[in-house]
Amino acid sequence: MDEQALLGLNPNADARYRQRAMAYFEQLKESQDAWEVCAEALAKGIYNDDHVKFFCFQVLEHQIKFRHAGLSAVQQQLIRETLMKWLQCQVGPEKPFIRNKAAQVFALTFVMEYLTLWPKFFFDILSLVGLNPHGVDIYLRTLMAIDAEVVDRDILHSPEETRRNTLIKDGMREQCIPHLVESWFQILQTYQQSHPELTCQCLEVVGAYVSWIDLNLIANDRFVNLLLSQMSVEELREEACDCLFEIINKGMDPVDKTKLVESLCQVLQSAGFFNVEQEEDVDFLAKFSRLVNGMGQSLVLSWTKLAKAGNVKDAAETLQAVEAKVPLLLQLLVHEDDDISANIVGFCYEYLHVLKQLPQLTDQQKTNIEAVMLAVMKKLTYDDEYNFENEGEDEAMFVEYRKQLKMLLDRLAQVSPELLLEAVRRVFTNTMQNWQTAPFMEVEVAIRLLYMLGEALPASHGAHFSGDTAKTSALQDMMRTLVSCGVSSYQHSSVSLEFFETVVRYDKFFIVEPQHIPNVLMAFLDQRGLRHNSPKVRSRVAYLFSRFVKTLHKHMNAFIEDILTRIQDLLELAPPENGFLAMLTSDDQLFMFETAGVLIVNSECPAERKQALMRSLLLPLMDVFRLLLAKLLQETEEERQASLADCLSHAVGFASRTSKAFSNKQTVKQCGCTEVYRDCMQTFLPALSCPVQRGVLRSSVRSFLHRMIICLEEEVLPFVPAASEHMLKDCEAKDLQEFIPLISQITAKFKTFIYRIQYQLLFVFQTLSECSLTLKMIHLKRGPEFIQFLQQEYLPSLQVSPEISQVRCFL
Repeated sequence: MDEQALLGLNPNADARYRQRAMAYFEQLKESQDAWEVCAEALAKGIYNDDHVKFFCFQVLEHQIKFRHAGLSAVQQQLIRETLMKWLQCQVGPEKPFIRNKAAQVFALTFVMEYLTLWPKFFFDILSLVGLNPHGVDIYLRTLMAIDAEVVDRDILHSPEETRRNTLIKDGMREQCIPHLVESWFQILQTYQQSHPELTCQCLEVVGAYVSWIDLNLIANDRFVNLLLSQMSVEELREEACDCLFEIINKGMDPVDKTKLVESLCQVLQSAGFFNVEQEEDVDFLAKFSRLVNGMGQSLVLSWTKLAKAGNVKDAAETLQAVEAKVPLLLQLLVHEDDDISANIVGFCYEYLHVLKQLPQLTDQQKTNIEAVMLAVMKKLTYDDEYNFENEGEDEAMFVEYRKQLKMLLDRLAQVSPELLLEAVRRVFTNTMQNWQTAPFMEVEVAIRLLYMLGEALPASHGAHFSGDTAKTSALQDMMRTLVSCGVSSYQHSSVSLEFFETVVRYDKFFIVEPQHIPNVLMAFLDQRGLRHNSPKVRSRVAYLFSRFVKTLHKHMNAFIEDILTRIQDLLELAPPENGFLAMLTSDDQLFMFETAGVLIVNSECPAERKQALMRSLLLPLMDVFRLLLAKLLQETEEERQASLADCLSHAVGFASRTSKAFSNKQTVKQCGCTEVYRDCMQTFLPALSCPVQRGVLRSSVRSFLHRMIICLEEEVLPFVPAASEHMLKDCEAKDLQEFIPLISQITAKFKTFIYRIQYQLLFVFQTLSECSLTLKMIHLKRGPEFIQFLQQEYLPSLQVSPEISQVRCFL
């Protein structure tokens, strides 16, 4: 071998040696027989350097994976002999990455040769390995690598590979699986004290293979008793749990599955594993919870099959077995460790689904339902360590866990909505009576439960306060308490957010009891909401306030001008040079401008007053826009130009957002606001001719024009020629691409008016014509390349032929 090239395999080697090593690797891969030197090096143990060993295995792997069919019988035999000689020499521990790569090579060789050339693969390995722990390690790693190649469903296989893998599994079942299982038993028995890491590996192998081998080989007294004994060994108990979980998950006859689960449960209970409170190892309990979850779900599946088949007797016995696991389920569900609790949620959900299907619930089942409710309510509660200001991975995991608990709550509502409603009402009422002294997490979860009822007990279009008297009365009482007890003043961001989320979820309540609107409006507008000290709360409240106003604007006529006055400072455009941190972000301000627009447009005041209010809303934007545009034209620093352009873009966006308040029933013309938006047009259009930051400015003004075409109707037409001329002057291809939808919208909407301004639009059509001719010339000169460019840059979503592309481009 090229010793100089091998020096480059060292991670600390310089670039020249590493490059030479890579070239040598490619040479050995492509050569018909040069790889044989690597095989010889492995067989004879010539090199002690781990990186060289790994290199040799990589070369061998390439030959087996990509060139095996082209190898001669002698060369294929050489590969087998090389692997067996290397395995025979395993008297000391290799590095894990060497052992893993060796296992991959063994597995690849097995896949290629087991059905034809090497049917005695496992027998040869087992006879060679014996009880040598280093050899056993390679054997177990090889089994896991074979599982990855042949069985693992997460790996995509071609139809041919799938057929081959099926034949391999069939062959293994017929020829060697019983011998493999016996070897696993011997390994588990022999090494559980001296080499627990090998025992854990073997348990992982059993768990992987049990899904497709004869279960009777594993699910017997000898094997299960051994596994259960290892549940008491600290180093082995977690892997033993996982192995038992895979055994339980094995598909089988429902009656047999029930017997298997019950026999396992009896042994576990006798051994004291059901005494969850006495167990301090949370990692083991998380595994045990997963095992119990698997047993519970298996029993539920068996009951479903038996009930569907009409097997009343066995179905009743299976349901009894399910019910017997509920006390353990509740212990695990309510455990203070969320991972342990989360692992049992699946069984709990399935159990509630069973109860939903029963014609009548027993007293014990009702008691179980209430216990699950209390457990869910308790586990929904934040803990003291939750970081609300800087949410990280732990916080994200709790949010996901809360979503699982919400699924349980929704299922509880389906099983017994009356019980759930009463339980939530009891918790909510008790907490609200003492909210001033209660910890924030209790107050938050009480309001959260009320919020969650909105989805758990669904109502058409949010009509929670009509229909079922018992439900509407309870919800109405709780909402009345929420908005009148003063809890909106609680000094914690989570409580503040939950208060406003709940108020908006049940906004129809205020149609029934509008007398509470003023108090809630004040909560939105003061330091509890839009002026809260938390930016997160302010941002969310801006959106929620918009929704609240849209629903209830008809009940706010008496407060409109007061609201507009109170939010005036929140509507100010924040120029980049003022140095002050704005209360709301520009995205939040969009909601505020839309809210202001909704209040003005839907007020009951005459059109003249609406015009005055809209002008007072938009005039400050126009004034600041003119000022900032003048500054931008004089500014030379690029970063500052970008900041000014963004600010100008926001101003246009805010004005555009107010127009969303108009509708077919309340048009711009009917509200007397035409002149205001015409003034906005005249203010914003000069930005189209700004020589710097053209992309940002043109995009925002173009979006505003789209809105005005909808809102102003023919009043917008006088502005179109000048706007078009500015947008097409010195335009790039992308400008033209974005202009075409605008001109299409104009021509589609104003077919009867367009002839009036046809001469003013002459420039537009001339420009488009010149562009078309230019494009056609480019196509004639460099057709295929040009079409490809257009498809990549401007028609990315269209999978079309060049001929159709040409039609699209030049019609």
